[in-house]
This record gives sequence, C-alpha cells and structure tokens, in this order.
Amino acid sequence: MTVQTPTPYPFPAPLPEQVSFNRAELGIILGLYGRMVAAGEWRDYAMSFLRDMAIFSVFRRSAETPVYRIEKHPRLRLRQGLYALIGMDGQVLRRGHELPAVLHILERKLIRPVD
Repeated sequence: MTVQTPTPYPFPAPLPEQVSFNRAELGIILGLYGRMVAAGEWRDYAMSFLRDMAIFSVFRRSAETPVYRIEKHPRLRLRQGLYALIGMDGQVLRRGHELPAVLHILERKLIRPVD
C-alpha cells in the first residue's frame, strides 16, 4: 500500500498590514512638495499609513489642518481610481488612476505671471 501525501490547497495571499506609497509615487509627491516649498506655498507635511489607505497631508503651517491630502486607496483601483486629491474642507478635488494626472491641479498653481 502506498501513502500519498495530501495536496496543499492554495491559500489566498494575506492582506498587507498597511498600505504605503512606493518609491516612484513618493518621488512624484516629494518633487511637487519641494517645488511648492520653494515657491513659499507649503511648509510642512505628514504621512499616515493605515490598513486601507495611505495619506500624504500638506500643511501651510505645522499647527493647522492640512491644506491638501493625497490619498491612495487600493480597493478603489478598479472603480474610481487609486489616487485622490482632497481639499481642506474634505471635498474631493480629483480622482484618478495615475498620480501625475491627479496632481496636475497643484502643478498649475506654480505657474504665475511675471511682473
């Protein structure tokens, strides 16, 4: 009589402990942040990595509420888009599947007329 080993059942991949921005995303976000700091618009930032989303908050002063929040929601990647730009009052300014397209609104604030 031969003994047959049981076939292993594939287990679903475990959910990540927290959602985070990858290196390319942080490069895009911090590049914009550096340009806005140089223009004098922004002064501080904070990052939050939660179980269901990652948040990059931008402040004019460090003791205020964030002026903008850049959020990454992996569960919405097939529907509304992975990224969202949220204003100070909680209004969603832009959603999309690509980060540079979502942040394009903030890039336009850097363009000023020359006196």
